[in-house]
Amino acid sequence: MLTETEITEVFESSQSYLQLMKEADRITKARHGNYITLERAIFLSWYCSLASCAFCYMSAHGSKIDREKAKRAPWRILAEAELCRRAGWNIEFLSSGYGALERQEIKQIAEMIAYTTHKAVWLNIGVLNEDELSFFGEEVEGVTGSIETLDSGIRSKIVPEKPVKPIRDMLINAKAQGFKTGITIILGLGENLEAISNLLNFIDENDVDRVIFYSLNPHEGTEFENRASPASLYHSRVVAITRVSFPDIKIISGTWVDQLPSIGMNLLAGANGITKFPLFSMFGNHLGKRVEQETKLANRKLLGTFSDWKVLKGEKELEEDRNPYALFNSRAPVVSRRAGERVEYFRPRIDKAVKEYIAKAEEKSRRSKYSI
Repeated sequence: MLTETEITEVFESSQSYLQLMKEADRITKARHGNYITLERAIFLSWYCSLASCAFCYMSAHGSKIDREKAKRAPWRILAEAELCRRAGWNIEFLSSGYGALERQEIKQIAEMIAYTTHKAVWLNIGVLNEDELSFFGEEVEGVTGSIETLDSGIRSKIVPEKPVKPIRDMLINAKAQGFKTGITIILGLGENLEAISNLLNFIDENDVDRVIFYSLNPHEGTEFENRASPASLYHSRVVAITRVSFPDIKIISGTWVDQLPSIGMNLLAGANGITKFPLFSMFGNHLGKRVEQETKLANRKLLGTFSDWKVLKGEKELEEDRNPYALFNSRAPVVSRRAGERVEYFRPRIDKAVKEYIAKAEEKSRRSKYSI
């Protein structure tokens, strides 16, 4: 694990940075191979009882959102899961704000998605206590804690109602119950180098299985709306520091449409997956193609597709050597019979929603000057 002095050297010396990138690239290929996964979070609701994180859309609009009306229809959630399965995209996690859904609702959705994809899901739905965690079964692979930043100087201002201790307790309890654990970190909030050192200590002390780095996406109406996203050289430094410090951890790197050139650098720095893309706005056009090109030029093999319409439409299956559901095949989780019955009950509406999503993606592609 890199020391504070070594972290500082990586930021002050270009030569140290380049050496670190080389080592991160070597470790990644040796420990994880050259596969890169496409990841997509599936949102269950747009409501959050806290709505106080300074960078979040909810902080500017949360008071106007009704809890019940913010819940997504289950068939639309399942349609999105079906398209992820077809295109070979991993479901990064199921996401909602604090207090958005009851635990029984979350379990039902998780089981239905596990039934649809034959794969357990991750959760990112706020802090769960020991009893709440025990409510979930094989349909859940792991839980994610939204840490966001470990800069002690700004944390209380950025995420005032999300102290670290309850999140840490959840991760510890989750491990004890056999779940994998992950955390999210947002880069570009104004954090200092101490935050990176604190992050390494947190990963080490809590045996975290994966970390997701997001670049700040400035939302209108928040105090960050005029803040620039972090530089690619900064983002890649943090990823490389984490990879060299923890060779076996899974790292997912999230960037927005205007930061696509940073993808290649983050892959060379040690990311195993990439995320944060608006799937239906990018599929089949120059933006989706750019993701594929960045991955190829980083000498990585991208699993899934961002451009094959026949695969998305279900007219053909994704090739096995590009399908993470086939390559990393594990035993399908056991779910209740009720979950399967509900999916089949929703099937006509799921199929209709699938067609609507594909039509939306096709329209976006037609409007693109550089559509393929």
